[in-house]
Amino acid sequence: MIDHADDLVSVQAATERLLRAVGALDDAAVTQSSRLPGWTRGHVLTHLSRNADALVNVFEGRPMYTSAEARDGDIEAGAPRPLDEQLADLRTSAERFRAAAAVPADWSRTVELRNGVTDRAERVPFRRWVEVELHHVDLGIGYELEDLQAGFTDREIEFLAARFDGHPDVPATTLTAIDGRTWTTGGGADGGPVTVEGTPAGLLGWLAGRRDGGALTVKGGDLPKLPPL
Repeated sequence: MIDHADDLVSVQAATERLLRAVGALDDAAVTQSSRLPGWTRGHVLTHLSRNADALVNVFEGRPMYTSAEARDGDIEAGAPRPLDEQLADLRTSAERFRAAAAVPADWSRTVELRNGVTDRAERVPFRRWVEVELHHVDLGIGYELEDLQAGFTDREIEFLAARFDGHPDVPATTLTAIDGRTWTTGGGADGGPVTVEGTPAGLLGWLAGRRDGGALTVKGGDLPKLPPL
């Protein structure tokens, strides 16, 4: 069951955790490469700020981004900024998101996200939580997938498994955590069934495109190649 109010509390906690970690960096560190190909840490931080503003647009019934080109241009323009500007932007954009989410609204309504994707408004806080947590990991500053809350990891595995369910490029696949819990995904491609076993962090890393799956155990075939998110 989705509890958007609880998710908003978790977003705030994750944001404060990110701000503390980023606050320990310096200007030089912001210009260094992140774990995302082609992006510096400044790109990641700017994206997080602009994502918060984009989700304010979603809450208020406007397009998430005016265009893909504008989204990418804003990230490129903001990436070289010094640390103090990045931190101020992160804080103020997070506050704008918090304020927009605090306005009384119908949380069961359908909202439109990027590229025509739609979802219920009540799921937007979790989507923001995902952005903050995974991009914190992407910064490569000591916060890892293993540091994520177990409840968050489980929900994101479930979300991504559902996203790839029936995908024409993914064979029927069972995901099995080391504690025995399972999720199913794929099924639209020939082959399988394939079983992929590992730690929750390892499974999440593979599903989210953050790890190559080399630490996972695969039975019944090769490790499926997942489409980009």
